[in-house]
Amino acid sequence: MSDTLDVLVIGAGACGLAGAIAAHDAGGNVAVLEGRDRPGGNSALSTGSIPGAGSKYQRAAGIDDSPERMVDDLISVAGHHDADELTWMIASECGPLCEWLIDDLGARMELITAYRHIGHSVERLHAPRSRRGQDLVDDLLRFVAERDIPIAVGNKADSLLVENNQVAGAIVGGETIRARKVLLATNGFAADPAMVAEYCPEIARAEYFGAPGSTGDAVRWGQALGAALGNMGAYQGYAAVAYPQGQLLSWTTLEKGGVLVSETGLRFGNEDLGYSGFASHVMKQGAFAWAIYDARIHKVAEAEEEYAEMSAMGAVTWAEAPAELGEAVGVDPAGLEETVARYNAAASGEGPDAFGRTAFAMAPLKPPFAAVKVKPGLFHTQGGLMVDTSARVRKASGGVVPNLFAGGGAAVGISGRDGALGYASGNGLITALVLGRKAGIVAMDEIKAEP
Repeated sequence: MSDTLDVLVIGAGACGLAGAIAAHDAGGNVAVLEGRDRPGGNSALSTGSIPGAGSKYQRAAGIDDSPERMVDDLISVAGHHDADELTWMIASECGPLCEWLIDDLGARMELITAYRHIGHSVERLHAPRSRRGQDLVDDLLRFVAERDIPIAVGNKADSLLVENNQVAGAIVGGETIRARKVLLATNGFAADPAMVAEYCPEIARAEYFGAPGSTGDAVRWGQALGAALGNMGAYQGYAAVAYPQGQLLSWTTLEKGGVLVSETGLRFGNEDLGYSGFASHVMKQGAFAWAIYDARIHKVAEAEEEYAEMSAMGAVTWAEAPAELGEAVGVDPAGLEETVARYNAAASGEGPDAFGRTAFAMAPLKPPFAAVKVKPGLFHTQGGLMVDTSARVRKASGGVVPNLFAGGGAAVGISGRDGALGYASGNGLITALVLGRKAGIVAMDEIKAEP
C-alpha cells in the first residue's frame, strides 16, 4: 500500500466505501483499512434502507416529498439536538445520494412503496430489492474493485499519525501510512460495554447484535485531538430479535397490526414507538417478549427475504386461537386471549387502545395466529465526533481538526441527544453514506486547492 495517499479511509462499511469511491472519482489516490477480516460492518447487518427525500424515483411514483418535509419528520421524532445543521444538510442531499447510488454507480436498489417505517410521513426509503444491507455492501465493494481501490482487511489502525498538530495518516501494526486526508469510518462504540454504560446506561444490559468492530476508536482518537462530541446518549435499539434464531423479526409484522406481549400474555406499551424506541420497553418487562400477529400479516412480511429465512428456521408458531397459541409458546393463555380480544376491539373502533395506539393497519387480528419469541438488542450508537456540514471533525475549542473527516457511526448522528426514541428508519445508513461521500469530495477539493 502506498504511503503517499491523498485519502486514507479507516473502516470499510458503507461510509468508508462511499468516501473512497467519491474521493477516487474526484481524482484521488485512495486506500481503505479494515480492522476486521471482512468489510461491511453494521451496514451489512442492516436492511439497507436509505431515505431519499425528493428523489426522481419518488416523483415517478407520484410521491410528494421534499427535504423540508423530511426535516420536519426527523425533528418531530428526535427533537432538536447537537447536530441540527447536519439534519438539514443530510435531508437536502439524501435524494441526490440515492440517484448517485442507483443511476451513476449501478446499485441494485429501488424505492420501497409497501411501507414507510418509523419516522417517515411518506414512502421515501430506498433499499436493495432483497432488503439486505449485505447486498448494498456487495455493490459498494464491486464499485471499489472496479476502480482498483485497495482494501486491506485484517489491518486495524492502532492510532492516528499526528505531526505539527495535523493529522498526517495512521499507525497500523507499528508501521506508518501517510495520507494528506483521513476519513474515520470505524462505526460507533456499541461493542465497548464500558462506553455504552457511560453514555447509554438505559440499554447497557441489552445484548449487542451489531458488528464487533464498533469499539469506539474514533471517539478516543478524536478526543485526544480535542474534538467535540455530540448526541452521545442516543442509540439505535431493536425491540424484536427472533430467539434463538438471532435474526431481526421484520417490524413490518408490528406495523401491519401485530403486538408484543410479555410471558403474562399482556401488552406493555404502544408498538407505534417503532423498533428502536420500543426496545427499552421490551427490556424493562423481562428477558423475552412474543410478537403476536396473523397469517395475513405473515404473508406480507414473507416478501422480505430475511423474514422468509427466519420463518423457514422455525421461528414462527401457529395456532387457531390465542389461548392455544399461548400454550404452545409458554405465554399465559388467559392473558393472551384477553389481550387479543381487547386489542381487536380497539382496532375495530369499539373504544380507545389501552396504550394509545392509533395505527392498526391490518388489525383486528384473525385466525390463524402467529407468535415469535423475541428479545431486545442494541444495534448502533448514534453519538460521536462532532462534524461540520463538510464532514470535517470539529474541535471543542472551535475550528476543525486539520485533515480529519468522520462519518457514519464515528460521527455525531441525527437521532436526538439521548435514548432510542429519536431514531428514524435509515438514520444510520443515511448519515454514513451522505457524510462518507461528502468527506471524499471535500477532501479532494481541499487537496486541489492547496498550493
